[in-house]
Amino acid sequence: MSWFRKPERKLKAEEKRELPADVFEKCPRCGEILYRARLEQNLNVCPSCGFHLRLSAGGYVALLLDEGTFEERDGDLRSGDPLKFTDLKPYPQRLEAAERRPGSFGDAVVTGTGRLEGIGVCLAVMDFEFIGGSMGSVVGEKIARIGLVALERRQPLIVVSASGGARMQEGILSLMQMAKTSAVLARLHEARIPYISVLTNPTTGGVTASYAMLGDVNLAEPGALIGFAGPRVIEQTIKQALPEGFQRSEFLLEHGMVDAIVDRRELKRTIARLLRHMLGLPEAVAAGRTVDTAQAVGAGGEGAAPAGKDRAAD
Repeated sequence: MSWFRKPERKLKAEEKRELPADVFEKCPRCGEILYRARLEQNLNVCPSCGFHLRLSAGGYVALLLDEGTFEERDGDLRSGDPLKFTDLKPYPQRLEAAERRPGSFGDAVVTGTGRLEGIGVCLAVMDFEFIGGSMGSVVGEKIARIGLVALERRQPLIVVSASGGARMQEGILSLMQMAKTSAVLARLHEARIPYISVLTNPTTGGVTASYAMLGDVNLAEPGALIGFAGPRVIEQTIKQALPEGFQRSEFLLEHGMVDAIVDRRELKRTIARLLRHMLGLPEAVAAGRTVDTAQAVGAGGEGAAPAGKDRAAD
């Protein structure tokens, strides 16, 4: 009967609810649909399966350093175009587009100083969203400079890597950064100043072949792709199937290439514990006290605990 029927009424365009495209995100591993705000509260770690989604460079700075202590250094450095390189677009245009992205630090790494649970540290965090975290002359220069700051202040250095390797648009100049950064890290080693390397997904190419694997302690996030050449390239070269999980952090841990796999939510606490051990500091530092790391390291390194596998043999 007609009085039981609800009259049909078409929705007007202004009545339709529009949901922003970035409200939800699907976990690549388990397929769970995740509410982005809740995911960000969990440091971009899937609460269902523990998969580590990518975290921004600014996110790592906020995660690792005590609030309000970060002071950026060399933020004004910019890449040139010495080769006049052009692929689908000229290199300067590619740089300009990457720099306009929200959250950009001007190149593929942000460096600075701050405190981690009260311990003064020097920090470098790579930004994979800036041209795939590729290592160009600015990346190498900024990491070398923050390494020299760590040497001058006798403070521990922490580098968080996320990179596709050397930046092809800068040719041999990008490859030279491998030697430059490694030379600075060798000076830190001689001075017995701790260097902790954190490898995230992905860390490949010339970054893996230089500073990313030179830490006194090499930490990796779960499931991170870590290697020089990609697995597909290796398979095509050797004409053989690679083992399951090849080049993932768990595979590298099993074969002695990294020292530990650390959940992102435990990363700050783990690094603080390592630094206290290396510097011979009491646990009380974590309660809010600040500490003079230069005094802890000692002018000749005699006051510091052996920092890493190689130093234990010194």
